[in-house]
Amino acid sequence: MAIGRFLYEIQAPLDAVKNSVYFQPMIDAIASWGKETVAPSYDDIRGWMLKNAVEEMKSEIQQHKETWVRTGCSLLVSQWNSEKGRTLLNFAVYSSEGTAYLKSVDASYFIFSPDALFAFFKEMVEEIGVGHVLQVITNTEEQFSVVGKKLMDTFPTLYWSPCSTACIDSILEDFGKVEWINAVIEQARSVTRFIYKHVVILNMMRRYTFGNDIVRLGVSRFATNFMTLKQMAGLKYNLQSMVTSNEWMGCPFSKTPEGSAVLDIFSNHSFWSSCILITRLTNPLLRVLRLVGSQKRPAMGYVFAGMYRAKETIKIELVKKEEYMVYWNIIDHRWKKLWDFPLHAAGFYLNPKFFYSFKGDMHNEIVSRMFDCIERLVPDIKVQDEVIKEINLYKNAVGDLGRNLAVRARDNLLPGFDDNEILSGLKVVKEEC
Repeated sequence: MAIGRFLYEIQAPLDAVKNSVYFQPMIDAIASWGKETVAPSYDDIRGWMLKNAVEEMKSEIQQHKETWVRTGCSLLVSQWNSEKGRTLLNFAVYSSEGTAYLKSVDASYFIFSPDALFAFFKEMVEEIGVGHVLQVITNTEEQFSVVGKKLMDTFPTLYWSPCSTACIDSILEDFGKVEWINAVIEQARSVTRFIYKHVVILNMMRRYTFGNDIVRLGVSRFATNFMTLKQMAGLKYNLQSMVTSNEWMGCPFSKTPEGSAVLDIFSNHSFWSSCILITRLTNPLLRVLRLVGSQKRPAMGYVFAGMYRAKETIKIELVKKEEYMVYWNIIDHRWKKLWDFPLHAAGFYLNPKFFYSFKGDMHNEIVSRMFDCIERLVPDIKVQDEVIKEINLYKNAVGDLGRNLAVRARDNLLPGFDDNEILSGLKVVKEEC
C-alpha cells in the first residue's frame, strides 16, 4: 500500500510497475537493507546518483557502438506528428546489442523535401559510421523512397528498406476496404461503441466473459479491428448468453435501438461465420506483424516465410482461385516493395528451419538476392569467394552441418543472429546449428 500510495500521489504511470526493468531491483535493494534503510535525499538523487546513472548510460551506449563496429547495425527512422502540428523524426540504432535511441529532429520544414532529408540522413549515417550502417529503415512515403535510393547510390555497402510493419499494416488496411469485410467491421464497431459507452453493459459483459474485454489493441487501428473480431469470435457463446439472459432483458439500455441492434448482430449466424472466416484470413498476417514488432526475436529471416504462409492459408480457406486471388493481389501489391530488397531474402535463405524444409529447388529470385547481398555488403573479392564456399557447405549440409544434432537443431534452435549479422559469415549458421 505504501508503494501504491506513493505512485498514486506522484501520478506515475502504473504500467511502470510491469514494464520497467528497474522496479523489482529497487524493491530488492530496499529489502536487502531491512529496517535500517534510509531513503536517499533530494541532493543524493540529483547529485551522485544522477552522475552515476549518466556514467552507466554512457557505458551502455559505448557497448552498443562497439557492437555496431563488429556486426553492423540498422538505422531506424520513425515519424511522429505532435499535437501542435510539428513533424518529428526519431532516430534509433538497432544491433544485436539492442536498440539505442540516438536523437529526435524537428523536420516540419523539410519533411517533404527529398534533398533536405537526404542531406540529414547522410549526416546521420556518417555520424554512426559509413561502414557500420548496413540498413536504413524508414516509412514507405515517396520522399523516403527517393532518399533511400540516393543513400544506396552514395554508400555502396548500405541498403534502404521500407518498414515491414508499415507494409503489413497497409495490407490489413486494404483487407478492411473489401466490401463484405468492411461491413462486418462496422457491425463490430457498433457493438463495441454501445457496450463501452454504458458502464452497466460493460460490467455485465465482463461478468459473462469472465473478465475478458472484446476490444484487443494492436499496433495500429487496422490491426486492432481484426484482433477485436478474433476476440469476439472466441467469446461468441459468452456474448450470446449475455444478450439472451434475464439480466440483459431487464436492462433499460437493451431496449434502445442500439441495444436491439446488438441483439440482432449477436443472433445473426452470418455475422459469426464472417468473423471466423476473417479471423482465419488475417490471423497469419497478425502473427507476422507481432513477429516484426517483437523485442525477443529478430524478424529478418522469418518475414518471408510468414508472408508465404499467410498466402497459403488464404488459398486453403477460400479454395477457388477467383476468390483467394483478390487477397493475394492485395498482399502482392504491398509486399512487392519489400520483396525487391535482398536482405529479407538473405535472411530467409540463412534460416536453417526454412531453408532445409524447402521442397525442390530454392526460388531463383531468392538465391539471386542472396548473391546481391554478398556483392554489396562484402566488397572484398577474396572474402566473397570464402562466403560462396561456405554457402555450398551450408546448402549441402556438409560436415558438421550434417550431424544428427545439427539436423535436430534446425527446428529446435532457431537463429539468434539478427539481420545485421546475416553476412558476417556463414560460420554463424554452423554455430547456431
